Amino acid sequence: MIDTSIFKDKKAVYYTLGCKLNFSETSTIERTLQEAGIRTARRGEQADICVINSCAVTQEAEKKCRQAIHKLIRKHPGAYVVVTGCYAQLSPEKLAAEEGVDVVLGIDRKGDVLEHLGNLQKREGVGEWFVQPTKDVRRFVPSCSRGDRTRYFLKVQDGCDYFCTYCTIPHARGRSRNPLVSDLVEQARKAADEGGREIVITGVNIGDFGKSTGESFVSLVKALDAVEGIDRYRISSIEPNLITDEIIDYISESRSFMPHLHIPLQAGSDEVLKLMHRRYDTAFFAEKIATVRRVLPDAFIGVDVIVGTRGETEELFQKAYDFIKSLDISQLHVFSYSERPGTQALKIEGAVPPAEKQRRSRLLIELSEEKRIAFYKRFVGKEAVVLFEKPRPEMPMGGFTENYIRVETECNKALVNKLVRVRLGDFNEDCSALTVAEIIDSE
Repeated sequence: MIDTSIFKDKKAVYYTLGCKLNFSETSTIERTLQEAGIRTARRGEQADICVINSCAVTQEAEKKCRQAIHKLIRKHPGAYVVVTGCYAQLSPEKLAAEEGVDVVLGIDRKGDVLEHLGNLQKREGVGEWFVQPTKDVRRFVPSCSRGDRTRYFLKVQDGCDYFCTYCTIPHARGRSRNPLVSDLVEQARKAADEGGREIVITGVNIGDFGKSTGESFVSLVKALDAVEGIDRYRISSIEPNLITDEIIDYISESRSFMPHLHIPLQAGSDEVLKLMHRRYDTAFFAEKIATVRRVLPDAFIGVDVIVGTRGETEELFQKAYDFIKSLDISQLHVFSYSERPGTQALKIEGAVPPAEKQRRSRLLIELSEEKRIAFYKRFVGKEAVVLFEKPRPEMPMGGFTENYIRVETECNKALVNKLVRVRLGDFNEDCSALTVAEIIDSE
């Protein structure tokens, strides 16, 4: 039993790198510490505890993690420092040796931060680390956390069995695993009881849901759809070979699953897809996008792309660019390839120079903006239902339509966490959102 009396009047700060799943898990850690009496430090306050949730998807992410550790230690001298996450799983000794770090927790210990705070006494010299080999990780650490007043993030799956040649995630997160559908439904009900209106379903490879329990992703979707009080679900990302026609058809008829999908492509040529060990080709991907667009004509479709992987010649990049340009999608998330120790991609010939990676990234980012703006333009002047979020200080109030178009309007706190039917106006000043031309109806 933990003696929480030692945490009275203690304050903590949190720093997260990487994916939505990491942010979800950090929020859960924060909630656990708050329940033990540890308050989140306000701006300018000195913290007693620093928690860093790390990422290892790129070399730059690892560098940012070390920089964050040093910055937090300077800002909060004497604070007890905990590092967890993917980088912690892959390089625990290295992080434990960073000056000021007290404890490093592996991927299956994220839920145990409170237990490892001890009496908050700083360690002398090298910190402790608690990491078991990734091949032995079987534990699923649950997380359902609030990103803001309207949106929750529900972790439904962890780990990955795919072992794409460029990726460290299976080495950091372990094999695919998940909780029971009934457990996730209960978490969604709790979110609804707390006033949540929207849930984003997160995980590493969520379409693979069911490996641990013999269930399926579509059974999870149907069960969550029946939870009263949750008006909207969004699927954060799902592999093209795992988003079945049954799932697409169900979303089109669903009460609460939004016409919004994020489908990773990663490479736009068959040659590079084969080098990556992806489980589809460009013809399959194009047909999947066409199916989504046919069944869900107004859907927002986001796509991940990696540029500059080993073996991606200029000719293959141009082939990829032309293919991506031909797709009826809404936005790209563009990443530059990063060499990762232990990955099979390092055996592939044909490294791409950094400057060329940057050039290719710029071209695809520009293409992404063209597609996003063209998608938004289709809905100017039309009616849409927006779920408005709590505004940030001195910022316009923002929210999203069912199909993930960002909408801005003047601040009106009465609209926060409300479903509001509006007529969409033109673009805002920087073209990042559409404005509200008219409020038609509000709850």
